[in-house]
Amino acid sequence: MVNIDKQLDIIKRGAVDIISEEELRKKLKQSIENKKPLKVKAGFDPTAPDLHLGHTVLLRKLRQFQDLGHEVYFLIGDFTGQIGDPSGRSEVRKQLTKKEVARNARTYKRQAAKILDIRKLKIVFNSKWLSRMKGQEFGTLMAHYTVNRLFEREDFSQRRLDKKPIYISEFIYPILQGYDSVMLKADIEIGGTDQLFNLLVGRDLQKDFNQQQQVVLTMPLLEGTDGIQKMSKSYGNYIGINEPPKEIFGKIMSISDEMMLKYYELLTDADLAKVKSAHPRDAKVNLAKIIITQYHSKQAAEKEADEFTRVFSQKEIPQDMPVFKTDGTKNIITILTESKLVDSGNEARRLIKQGAVSFNNTKIEKEDIVPKESGILKAGSRRFLKVIL
Repeated sequence: MVNIDKQLDIIKRGAVDIISEEELRKKLKQSIENKKPLKVKAGFDPTAPDLHLGHTVLLRKLRQFQDLGHEVYFLIGDFTGQIGDPSGRSEVRKQLTKKEVARNARTYKRQAAKILDIRKLKIVFNSKWLSRMKGQEFGTLMAHYTVNRLFEREDFSQRRLDKKPIYISEFIYPILQGYDSVMLKADIEIGGTDQLFNLLVGRDLQKDFNQQQQVVLTMPLLEGTDGIQKMSKSYGNYIGINEPPKEIFGKIMSISDEMMLKYYELLTDADLAKVKSAHPRDAKVNLAKIIITQYHSKQAAEKEADEFTRVFSQKEIPQDMPVFKTDGTKNIITILTESKLVDSGNEARRLIKQGAVSFNNTKIEKEDIVPKESGILKAGSRRFLKVIL
């Protein structure tokens, strides 16, 4: 097993909080002396079918723990996912059905295998113990935490000040997540910075249940392509690891130079000093190639890089683009959405307002324009559609 200092260097890369580093060092020492791997836990509520690059920040850290010889528990919150984690939310989440959660959970396992060593991975579902709790047992668990402590959470206290509803199900969520750590006897739990409160609840409950407290390790939240909000499908700023290589390449090329450095740090093992010394555009192309190689193939990455050079450097249009047939009655908004060139009417309107939509090299300024000839519709800098009348 790798020595303690080397393990700490790897574990600390990109981390924000370690509570506490002294406890972590002690656990690593015990692990080496007893030749027993540490139990490392991370929970994922299957609230959407696709994992995106924001999720991979945690998955990559889990893979590092696997490579260091520790036992990683990929906990799928099929029970808690039906409640919805309130962390960082200004309003209640939409609750999912059992069927929706089960469907999403199946896709998570397949996608996680792109990063984690699936042969060594322990995949567990928290419905195994939470769905079997009886009323008295549930009541006893709730008695381990106070409403006062829960109101220490910034999002809960802010919603209280704003007179926005906080449901009991949201209150119990951190307690249920913490109980997962008790059931697994976790040595370490990792999560995003918005999860810090929930992870600390796990420490508190383990102490109450006479267990060694887990070390808490938080990783930064990865902002999406807008560079503002955390990456999320609901914000429309995500890069899904199952998306086509062309889409991934284009989205990465659209991020800011500042965000690019953060993506390098959290999503790759690249030497950051070399990245900073490279031309920003070249560094961004290289980042896109790394990401596509990780989740698709090296061949796909090279193909998209060549296409980018051909289209954007030589001012050509792509050789391969989707085709949309129209009868001459559909306006630009309808064509953009029905062809799936954009995700929604709101996105189409935003792009038009930004001057980012053109037809046959003429900028579209009104939403109700109806093309009266065949041509090339362009949305943003990377999406093309051949419109045939």
